[in-house]
Amino acid sequence: MPYGRRRFRTTAVGALLAATVLAGCAGSPAPAPSAPASTAAPTPSPPPAPWVSSPASVAAVGDSITRAFDACALLADCPEASWATGTDPAVNSLALRLLGPGRVAGHSWNLAESGSRMAALPEQMARAAARRPALVTVMSGANDACRPTPGGMTPVAEFRWSFEAALARLRKDAPEARVYVASVPDLLRLWETGRASPLVRRVWELGVCGSMLADPEDLGAAAAGRRAAVRDRVVAYNRVLAEVCAADALCRYDGGAVFGFRFDGTLLSRWDWFHPSRGGQARLAELAYRRITAP
Repeated sequence: MPYGRRRFRTTAVGALLAATVLAGCAGSPAPAPSAPASTAAPTPSPPPAPWVSSPASVAAVGDSITRAFDACALLADCPEASWATGTDPAVNSLALRLLGPGRVAGHSWNLAESGSRMAALPEQMARAAARRPALVTVMSGANDACRPTPGGMTPVAEFRWSFEAALARLRKDAPEARVYVASVPDLLRLWETGRASPLVRRVWELGVCGSMLADPEDLGAAAAGRRAAVRDRVVAYNRVLAEVCAADALCRYDGGAVFGFRFDGTLLSRWDWFHPSRGGQARLAELAYRRITAP
């Protein structure tokens, strides 16, 4: 599917200490004047953990986009073309850019699973944490919106719980790992791009993302309302990704870059007109690299 970046602050509060002197008993010599209450200097807040723009290793979690499904062959993963960890020079993946070709094989791991939803992310993140990666990339959520009907979409509260659990699981075993979170692609943009093509419509009729792409020529009020509901849910998912990532000092959300990217048909798989082609994967890698290496 087309492709169309979070921050947490740590604070320490200094304790306020007061000293008082008790008065003496009646008939005893006058007590010395009470010492004035004193306040300890506030403990300075530790500086925020620095972002690492040149990580030594990369683990990728998520769904079929990160597995480069349908990028090289029909109905097959093509991890060598993955935007995150691929080895194909034509894609120039994030790992290739950050690690160099000599280190990709031994220092990057693609743990994404085609077809997975956000509920699967905590387990994927546990497997990523076991590798102690310097950077973890996250791209998940499109399958939560791409259901046969809008009624099957993952509720926003469940989506949030799963993402929070995934980050907590990472922090348990890899507390220093940096995290890059890509936004969920704009599925309405996908419909707008392909709906005029008879070939694309025939492919979509096989059951691709029915909540958005069913009856692509139907411009009636009900169909428009269905598509709007799916887009609204994607927007809500992206809000969750931004908010949860912002609560973690070592997390960067893409700022909606994938959601807002104006892709065209040349960047889609020629087998399903839904997942990114090699060219599309290359653009995802470019967006991620730009965000991760920003000051």
